[in-house]
Amino acid sequence: MKITLIAGARPNFMKIAPIIHAIQEAQKAGKTITYRLVHTGQHYDKKMSGDFFEQLSIPEPDANLEAGGGTQAEQTGAIMIRFEKELTENPADLVLVVGDVTSTMACAITAQKLHTKVAHVEAGIRSGDWSMPEEINRLITDSITNYFFTTTESAGNNLRKSGINDSQIFFVGNTMIDTLKAQEKSFTKPSFWEEYKLSVGNYLVLTLHRPSNVDHEVQLRALVKVMEENTGGVPVIFPVHPRTRARMESFGIQINNIKLVDPMSYLEFNYLVKYAKGVITDSGGITEETTVMGVPCMTLRTSTERPETCTIGTNELLGSDPSALKAALDKLFRGEWKKGAIPDLWDGNTAKRIVEILSKL
Repeated sequence: MKITLIAGARPNFMKIAPIIHAIQEAQKAGKTITYRLVHTGQHYDKKMSGDFFEQLSIPEPDANLEAGGGTQAEQTGAIMIRFEKELTENPADLVLVVGDVTSTMACAITAQKLHTKVAHVEAGIRSGDWSMPEEINRLITDSITNYFFTTTESAGNNLRKSGINDSQIFFVGNTMIDTLKAQEKSFTKPSFWEEYKLSVGNYLVLTLHRPSNVDHEVQLRALVKVMEENTGGVPVIFPVHPRTRARMESFGIQINNIKLVDPMSYLEFNYLVKYAKGVITDSGGITEETTVMGVPCMTLRTSTERPETCTIGTNELLGSDPSALKAALDKLFRGEWKKGAIPDLWDGNTAKRIVEILSKL
């Protein structure tokens, strides 16, 4: 079996890496399975150097389509045009896509139009919020996928409700957690650790990037004010995206206790998360990692495509009202945050299960 693996952004490689390792192990065991790694180039990331791939113990991509930039439509079109050429020149029995970025959807469409079957890793997750481009990507991808690999039973139920046959759905767990567990021993203390006098359990981590939180001055200013006034004097470390930093500067938002740092590497960021008192975020993936590491997490969104991080894990969905963040911080500092547990099959062996299933198809 020849498999083309698709990645469009740095987090996708964290989901793909364990699958590559599992394929390599299957090859050693005599299975006739090969792969070609394609990076669509959807997101340019200066940290994606040779060191990045070396840390993940995977080779650099066999092809980079360099289809970044432009509007959503322009990017989708560029990826489809370039991937069509790539897949025509390098045919595969299966195209495997991960996550919910534009590349996931665009490559799934292209593969199906070239009569190539599609497998979707992280299939079936839903936020119900159609204002998020990722939700549209999920819905379209899952409507044309052949094999669905799910992170939870609830994701499988979402697929069944949409008419997907049980024989196509495989509950395997979470490949992002495979990478987290494999890399945990290599987590690296950030260079600013001593400068900001950080110590285990005595600082908070903040990430914000969604337009609903950073594009509106009143909202962003209110969130910053709550964090400045209700974090018990402990440092708040904010790896800030250039776009978010620009918004803060244009709004003239002043900060004191919040430490703005540049975007961090995977190993440094997860070291920071692992030893934090708590995390405040509007990201989905981070809520999975905090759940597995047992770190309290507060999500500044009105919906989540990962409800298991709330019902089972350490995450709480706060909505967009800054006053809810104040109440959550008070709860954290009173020592009343829930302990949480780890969802089923988030055990570091998901990729092995995926490749075992693929080898039998």
